[in-house]
Amino acid sequence: KMVDPTLAEMGKNLNEAMKMLEDNQRKVEEENEKKYARKDIPGPLQGSGQDMVSILQLVQNLMHGEEEEETSQAYRLQNVGEQGHMALLGHSLAAYISVLDRERLRKLTTRILSDTTLWLCRLFRYENGSAYYHEDDREGLLKICRLVIHTRYEDYTIEGFNVLYTKQPVIYISSAARTGLGQALCNQLGLPLSCMCRVPCNTMFGSQHQMDVALLDRVIKDDVESGKLPLMLVANAGTPGAGHTDKLGRLKELCEQYNMWLHVEGVNLATLALGYVSSSVLAATKCDSMTLTLGSWLGLPAVPAVTLYRHEDPSLSLAAGLTSSQPVEKLRALPLWLSLQYLGHDGIVERIKHASQLSQRLLENLKNLDFIKTSVEDELSSPVVVFKFFWEYSNRDQTSHAAQASTIQHPIISNERHIYDTFNQWLGEQLAQLVPVSGVDVVELEDEGTCVRFSPLMTSAVLGTEIQDVDQLVDCLKMKIPVLTSTLQLREEFEQEVRRTVGLLYIEDLSWPGLGVVRYNYHSDGKNDDKQEKELEKINTELLKKLNELESDLAFSLGPEFGGQKNCVYIGMVPEDLDVSELVETIAATGREIEENSRLLENMTEVVRKGIQEAQLQLQKANEERLLEEGLLRQIPVVGSVLNWFSPFQASPKGRTFNLTAGSLESTESTYVSKAQGTGTTPPPTPTSSLAKQRLPGQKIFKRSLRSSDAFSETSSVSHCDDLEKMDQRPPTLSPGQEQGPLETEKTEEQKEVAEATKTDSEDIPSDKSPHDCTKVEEQESQR
Repeated sequence: KMVDPTLAEMGKNLNEAMKMLEDNQRKVEEENEKKYARKDIPGPLQGSGQDMVSILQLVQNLMHGEEEEETSQAYRLQNVGEQGHMALLGHSLAAYISVLDRERLRKLTTRILSDTTLWLCRLFRYENGSAYYHEDDREGLLKICRLVIHTRYEDYTIEGFNVLYTKQPVIYISSAARTGLGQALCNQLGLPLSCMCRVPCNTMFGSQHQMDVALLDRVIKDDVESGKLPLMLVANAGTPGAGHTDKLGRLKELCEQYNMWLHVEGVNLATLALGYVSSSVLAATKCDSMTLTLGSWLGLPAVPAVTLYRHEDPSLSLAAGLTSSQPVEKLRALPLWLSLQYLGHDGIVERIKHASQLSQRLLENLKNLDFIKTSVEDELSSPVVVFKFFWEYSNRDQTSHAAQASTIQHPIISNERHIYDTFNQWLGEQLAQLVPVSGVDVVELEDEGTCVRFSPLMTSAVLGTEIQDVDQLVDCLKMKIPVLTSTLQLREEFEQEVRRTVGLLYIEDLSWPGLGVVRYNYHSDGKNDDKQEKELEKINTELLKKLNELESDLAFSLGPEFGGQKNCVYIGMVPEDLDVSELVETIAATGREIEENSRLLENMTEVVRKGIQEAQLQLQKANEERLLEEGLLRQIPVVGSVLNWFSPFQASPKGRTFNLTAGSLESTESTYVSKAQGTGTTPPPTPTSSLAKQRLPGQKIFKRSLRSSDAFSETSSVSHCDDLEKMDQRPPTLSPGQEQGPLETEKTEEQKEVAEATKTDSEDIPSDKSPHDCTKVEEQESQR
């Protein structure tokens, strides 16, 4: 058939049109996809990716920040050392090794795991042990708990937690253990908190940070009698706070008696690698498991913690998660495997030994310092040194040997303890700021309160602490002790002076490390609370500004950022030569001056407002009087001009001036007459504080000076004698109406005779003076 050319042309045109429409639709869809991609995909992922330099630059900015202000973190990065580089290299090698074929990977990981486990068991005297490597230091203890549950409950694998209902498991931990450790274990194991038993520490005998073994024995007996199953005991070889070691030998015997698992953790386990080990720490080698944190001990970044344990059933270890069939899991030990080989036995021992020497050096220096008390388990060898500032009330009047370094065992009342906690918190922060390389920190202990802790095993390898840093720490401590003692001594005197001073209110804030807190009371005259609060804030803020402008060694502030009192002046630490009375007097006088100036400004504002209103009324009245004087004709525009030309009207300009001193309106007629503005009365002087105390050259304000006081007393006594002599020679002054006695009359006649004789002698002496000069001389003589 022949196709109609017209229809063929129409079909061709239709196909082209549809193709064009489809192409346009496709372009619109592609553009929409591009727009969606630009909006939804984050910036770093857009495009074809970024180069390695840009990515590393981004990482560096995130690590250090745009402005490197935190020097301590930069110092940490500088002290990573080559052994740290080996640990970092281990993570990269672990990622690379994981792509090997399965058989080769299995052989390599088995070799790395077995070597590292053997080395650690030999280094820390833990024979025939296995090792579990984990990132979180609590994870090892968690897996050990699961292992013990699987061991003690045979049907646990099949029945699960149902077997725990018949005999509830009990895990015993020390009250000096890490905060939240028991709760974390119960949450991960799915056990109720009643399965966790906190064992108190000694209260009568022994260290207050050691577990009470006798009490633990009684608690275990009670649990057994009540149908519970004692599962395991977590002991400390170096408590997290004070670094004390539990009596591991007796605890091991107790665990064997009740078939319990003994797990030990703590910083003192590092000393097992040394040649000499104390017997209390050496007993940890007999425990069932222990956790080692080698990263902080040896200064190795990003290396796993290790839990060494002894168990004979590999299937239970696999069920508990202590071992894994995945070769990649075994590569966790690779960074530690590389670092231990790089350090060697001598390098490992040297780092641990150096940390022990640092703590011993500090402990020896603290023994010679007054007002410092330490809390150490063994004064001959203690890896952790805990000390605090303390000044006994019974010896506060003595100047020497007020408090020798000894074990902290003393009853402290609540307020006094709170004050000492605040002062020791400040001391720890100051020492950490002055000597950051020392690694000291503040720790809260249950019995001793707030203390300063020095644990070089946890910090020295990373910070690079040396012996001279410890000496610098002791020097800074010696400088801070006089400031602490003087501030503590003057707090009571400051409180008494403030309470005796009118206008000041003493604010008791036991959490403020300083002399005290004071507030200037604003005397309100019937003002509402909001306005009174604003005025109080304004006056105390201005008072703080004025005090900081004074040339003194004291630090005035608004107090802590959070938790402080409002509208107060906080005074920091003070030296021993502070004049408390002068300080309080200055604060009160400055506050009064600010208040009087504020009231003067308020009164002046009110007076000016009333004066303006009165001036407007008087000017309006004067204008009306002027109209009456000039007459009505002079107000007409044309007639008034002609009349003023023929008969000018003489009127003096009248105005008003406002006298701020007198607060009254005055006429300006005298100003126009004299062509000068009158000064009026002299304004009253601005109230100022009476700070006219004489000081030696260079002596700052609020300083006591014994030398100046002694000199003043001597000078004043001499001048007093001179005044007495002058009073004897001076004629007495009579009040009006008082009669002279005979003695006074005779003295007056004698003075007249002497004056006449003097006058006669002066007349006989020839002189070239003029009569006018002679008259002046006679006037001066008469005045005398």
